[in-house]
Amino acid sequence: MKATGIVRRIDELGRIVIPKEIRRTLRIREGDPLEIYTDREGGIILKKYSPIGELAAFAQDFAEALSATLGMTAVISDRDTVLAAGGEHKRDYFERPVSSALEEIINSRTVQRKEGAGTVPLVSGEDSGLTSSQVIAPISMDGQPIGSVAIISRGEGTISEVEQKAAESAAAFLGRQMAQ
Repeated sequence: MKATGIVRRIDELGRIVIPKEIRRTLRIREGDPLEIYTDREGGIILKKYSPIGELAAFAQDFAEALSATLGMTAVISDRDTVLAAGGEHKRDYFERPVSSALEEIINSRTVQRKEGAGTVPLVSGEDSGLTSSQVIAPISMDGQPIGSVAIISRGEGTISEVEQKAAESAAAFLGRQMAQ
């Protein structure tokens, strides 16, 4: 564990404040679920909880199947990290932090289909000029945005209505799986 040098007191209701700098660095937002662990030395560990992370192996199989069916790259993310990717360019996305542009689309809860220069980078540091078209479908659980399914075409392929409906269906399915 890394010491921060920050000390906080517990209030009468058992609450502590996580400093703003730490929340910003770890991308913890108001309302984000945190999982609580204890270690053998009596320490308490708080870890961001990702409902999609619980189904990471399933999400990976799902991304691979989606990619194989559509012949394009499929990416499944939570609000912070790409958890699964399938297709030719999966190494460009897997386990990388999501971009602020993707985070905005997830929070908007609306499906976005983009072409050419209008495409957005999915991961931090990505050159969006490599993507010729994309569709991003946010995943929601109990009305809250928790991630996204993206279908990406590089080169001459374009995203049609079929790929958009596949991304929307995948996002709806994964959202329902999380609620169970």
